[in-house]
Amino acid sequence: MSHDGVVAAPRVTTLELFFDLVFVFTVTQLSAVLAHDLTWTGLAQVALMLGVIWYMYGGYAWLTNAISLDDPVNRALLLAGMCGYFTIALAIPQTFHGAGLSFGLGYLVVVGVHAWLFAHSSGGGAQAILRLAPSNLGGAALVLAGGAAGGVVQAVLWTAALVLLWATPMLIGNTGFDVAPAHFVERHGLVVIVAIGESVVAIGIGAAAIAVTVELVLVAVLGLLLSAAFWWTYFGGDDERAVQALEALPGDRRGMAAFQAFGIAHLALLLAIVGVAVGLKKATGHAYDPVEPGPALALAGGAALFLLGDAWFRQLLRIGPGWGRALGAPAALATIPVGTEVAAVAQVAALAVVVAVATGAPRSTVRRRRAQVGIS
Repeated sequence: MSHDGVVAAPRVTTLELFFDLVFVFTVTQLSAVLAHDLTWTGLAQVALMLGVIWYMYGGYAWLTNAISLDDPVNRALLLAGMCGYFTIALAIPQTFHGAGLSFGLGYLVVVGVHAWLFAHSSGGGAQAILRLAPSNLGGAALVLAGGAAGGVVQAVLWTAALVLLWATPMLIGNTGFDVAPAHFVERHGLVVIVAIGESVVAIGIGAAAIAVTVELVLVAVLGLLLSAAFWWTYFGGDDERAVQALEALPGDRRGMAAFQAFGIAHLALLLAIVGVAVGLKKATGHAYDPVEPGPALALAGGAALFLLGDAWFRQLLRIGPGWGRALGAPAALATIPVGTEVAAVAQVAALAVVVAVATGAPRSTVRRRRAQVGIS
């Protein structure tokens, strides 16, 4: 370990990648739920599930910063946590229709394994987790009780769990954990890129029963370009700057910055990806017809939320201007009439342009300013 709590960590392991694939299956399931019930109620339920799920995914990203995965016992317990996540994913489609208890039991396993592994880790994390374990276990108990009760009680208890989980680190601080910036940034980046891949899969699902024609290829390529624009927005050098930003922060500030930037801001990014995936799935099947307001809003709202989430992420870590992205958000919402009045393919094309311009314009401006003052 170096100064200020910066730890040297290896690259993300294949076991962590395996864990991430199980987690992204939950994102796929959430997209399916929203596609089936594209209403404000459906969106609220998906946001609630994603909120509690993503909180503990972040907990496991912190965990693998602190433990050795060469230890067979740690590997076995991490696999047990994966089983808990897989149970959650299987329960997601019916979580608010009778499968809430299964979701809650899976979540309890996830939280319990996390607490046990962290408490037996070396370094400062073993002590730091003792401050968070009561709220984590309390949140899991609320999820379990709500899942068993169902109905309005489930919604109320799960909302309470969501608030408890996310508010506690903000209120008591998130210090004491060792953060390996390169590993931490890479781990979250990998989950984002696999989640973006969900939007590509959504295009294929939407086109599954359609003959392959020039028209289908065109809308599929445009959808792929929109996904690529999201990749450019997130990965266009910002991951390297994020590592440097975390390394530059003093130890007492690094934990909170990591929690806010990679926890809260990334929650917005993932919810945005879910929305876009649903919109692309709905749009691909009837690409050359006007779409209903729901899919048009899912596409535009998802793109706007992704741009705002990424701007917030950049602001939290101070890794570059985010104003272009912030200005791109209302432009993304302005494409809704294009989808509802013209055609889905036109909205997808417009969104790809909006996201690319919102991401690229500030960098071009920065490069011009650097050139003017002779900075390479």
